[in-house]
Amino acid sequence: MKETKGARTRARLVGSMLELIQRNGYSGTGLNTVVEHAGAPKGSLYFHFPQGKEALGAGAVELAASRFGALFADAEAESPPASAGVVVGRVIAALAEMLEGSDFQLGCPVSVVTLEMGGHSERLREACADAFESWTVPVAELLVARGRPRAAARGLATAVVSMVEGAVIMSRARRSTEPLRDAAEALSVLLDDSAGGVR
Repeated sequence: MKETKGARTRARLVGSMLELIQRNGYSGTGLNTVVEHAGAPKGSLYFHFPQGKEALGAGAVELAASRFGALFADAEAESPPASAGVVVGRVIAALAEMLEGSDFQLGCPVSVVTLEMGGHSERLREACADAFESWTVPVAELLVARGRPRAAARGLATAVVSMVEGAVIMSRARRSTEPLRDAAEALSVLLDDSAGGVR
């Protein structure tokens, strides 16, 4: 089915909001800046997001969640079939590459919105919680598929996502991928695999 002009405009607005949050934070991103960045008519913003910035921010968080989900799925699908440590190592390597490629300007928008708005906006807090959940579940399923007991997989998956999130923040602060490399090595050991990591 062919995408409509309206759908393309909405996607541009959400994509621009996502990129600007990564660069400037949620509070530092104004709606006029989003409209200009997206090259969209200002009226289209309120047509697609009548509830304003909060709704647009939630859309950006959902987009970030889906992009990370796709990245994880690609890492898992890559041949040959790999252990959990290798799959997570592939994801971390891709994140390190993206961070370096942006000159350490693009952080994780979900953590940014959580820290800035989690205590002020229930809608945004829920969007961020859903995003983290959407990353935790497939990691847990990967662990189960690689032999971990289901009862233990959920907690371990939460630890994996938490460590990767923290490593992204530290890498951005240090302007170095070393924290991500360290996280990859630690997770490789934790997940019983010595082959994962950032190359």
